[in-house]
Amino acid sequence: MGEPGAEGTRALVLHPDITGTPDRRDADHALEEAVSLAMALPGLDIVGSEIVRLQRPRAGTLFGTGKVEELAHRIKVDEVELVLVNGTVTPVQQRNLERDWKVKLLDRTGLILEIFSDRAATREGVLQVEMAALSYQRTRLVRAWTHLERQRGGLGFVGGPGETQIEADRRAIDEQLTRLKRQLEKVVKTRSLHRAARAKVPFPIVALVGYTNAGKSTIFNQLTGAKVLAKDMLFATLDPTMRSVKLPISGREVILSDTVGFISDLPTQLVAAFRATLEEVLEADIILHVRDISHPETEEQRDDVETILAEIGIDEDRTRIEVWNKIDRLPATEREALVTTAARSEGVVATSAVTEGGIETLMEAVEAALDAGRTRETVVLGHSDGRKRAWLYEQGVVTETRETENGAEFDVNWSKPQAVRFSRL
Repeated sequence: MGEPGAEGTRALVLHPDITGTPDRRDADHALEEAVSLAMALPGLDIVGSEIVRLQRPRAGTLFGTGKVEELAHRIKVDEVELVLVNGTVTPVQQRNLERDWKVKLLDRTGLILEIFSDRAATREGVLQVEMAALSYQRTRLVRAWTHLERQRGGLGFVGGPGETQIEADRRAIDEQLTRLKRQLEKVVKTRSLHRAARAKVPFPIVALVGYTNAGKSTIFNQLTGAKVLAKDMLFATLDPTMRSVKLPISGREVILSDTVGFISDLPTQLVAAFRATLEEVLEADIILHVRDISHPETEEQRDDVETILAEIGIDEDRTRIEVWNKIDRLPATEREALVTTAARSEGVVATSAVTEGGIETLMEAVEAALDAGRTRETVVLGHSDGRKRAWLYEQGVVTETRETENGAEFDVNWSKPQAVRFSRL
């Protein structure tokens, strides 16, 4: 990590509440989320947070002159070293504010990239973060850098003053992007081989998705006994973690996949950068959409997740179970009413990952969902298709077999994802 992750870096979080923006988010909730984002970056000491209301952003400084001066005084008094702005800051605005405040500044995208950089664990995750970060840093190259002639961010970019240095940096970034793309192509090729190998694995895939900090990793740990990082912070998981789990009734196995959390206003380039990280969701037989049902904006978070799922190619026909998590945080009366509603609703389970309440019910719902939405078909295989025969029996989808002169006919009862995986064998 770079300087923002340094031990004891004193940070101030600002949320620009642009009142002229239609359908803007609740400022208090947005600031709370921004502080949670900042807390997800290790080594920061959050010394303050503030909502800054403005009718429209100023082209050069984002905030008005008076507010810039007022914040400059606060930054000096509180000995702030880093300002985090929960919104988009243009390169010119960043340059001017860093000059006026004499501190480093990160906007929402820059902060998320820093967190991604700190958390990404797999080789592909690291490469994706570096490419997204370099593309972002390239847009930060502007004339007349501030006094901060030092490494910016945590991703290997050094900015210096002067047009010549800017052009040199731009060329260096482009060359590095080209190298990373080549490396990523090799990694993706390896992943495609792993995917092909997984297609032969006779287990359905169940993917946990949801808004960041909804409790996915805690549920994953309860179900698998794994010790995946599960902290009350945003973006605690960035690379998919997969484990085999036995279902309670039939005893059959499924592969459970924990994925990166989604978040509102995630820049498009970051969604694209992490598309491959979400490949397990694309392959999933069942999607468990984990929601923090105690959050005041739980409905808005649900919509954000559904929007991103649609963007990465998950259609509405894919089997989903909504997991209303964190019911332990609700008042008793509200909790009881919610549990009753969930019990009466199709495809909904109320849980508390912390107390393990509802976890067994969730697994029973997964088992029931695997048995639903199946279609009956007849598959014809030749004598040489022994591997495909074995796969069908391992999946437990064969209902009847008829030997023929050239091989055999198999009546199967399977899910759509199973049919797709079979076609890839």
